[in-house]
Amino acid sequence: MKKIGLLAGVGRLPVEFARAARGMGFAVIAIALLPEVDEELSRTADVFYSIPVGELERMLTVLKQEEITQATMIGKVTKELLFSGVQRPDARLQKLLFRLPDHKDDTIMLALVKELATEGIGILDQTALLKLLMPASGVLTERQPTPQEEADMKFGFTMAKHMGDLDIGQTVVVKNCAVMAVEAIEGTDACIRRGGELGRGGVTVVKTAKPGQDMRFDVPSIGLQTIRSMVEAGATALAMEAGKTLLVEKEAVLELANRHQMTIVVM
Repeated sequence: MKKIGLLAGVGRLPVEFARAARGMGFAVIAIALLPEVDEELSRTADVFYSIPVGELERMLTVLKQEEITQATMIGKVTKELLFSGVQRPDARLQKLLFRLPDHKDDTIMLALVKELATEGIGILDQTALLKLLMPASGVLTERQPTPQEEADMKFGFTMAKHMGDLDIGQTVVVKNCAVMAVEAIEGTDACIRRGGELGRGGVTVVKTAKPGQDMRFDVPSIGLQTIRSMVEAGATALAMEAGKTLLVEKEAVLELANRHQMTIVVM
């Protein structure tokens, strides 16, 4: 049986990927990079390891021992960990980071892709086995957007693309065609909560892919936790980019959104 490696971060996407890969006949060798990785992954993967994200040398050793030549990196791993001291990089990762011109998301991820390639491990398109999780254009919820929400979505879409082009983040929070918050190192959920606080509720969340998005990593995704954060923030509307955003736990997402009278639009 052909093997596939899975470098897993937080959220449901690693579990969904493992299920899809096994359904296509792959043996999934999963490495949990954080303690918060969904516990179901250990039961879904064929082989499961837990290796802190900072231990690059150990990670590569395991992948080589398992004879992995193809892997995917999927799930949330924020680079905040590198600055907080929670995850200390080993000597190999320190060397990699030291030679980089900056620590933007794409710079770090491309360097990791190249480092894996030196060991004969190629990184797959994150969406290669998950195309069914990418919804087409349209309104997904029971409630249609109001004219103001539609205007905020269009405005937010443009702003999110600008932020993505600068490799800052993929999410913006908008109200009355003014940006309340922009996602940076803190991640989507914290951005939503901050935007809701500053906008005093009634905000619109917009998430897009970066211009020229590398589909091997950091593909935008929406899940149940996103909607929970929106509920906490008093957000009323969500827009995501068609064909470039993964929607995880769709039924639960729409049930919660409909219960709180949110509108979700795929643009």
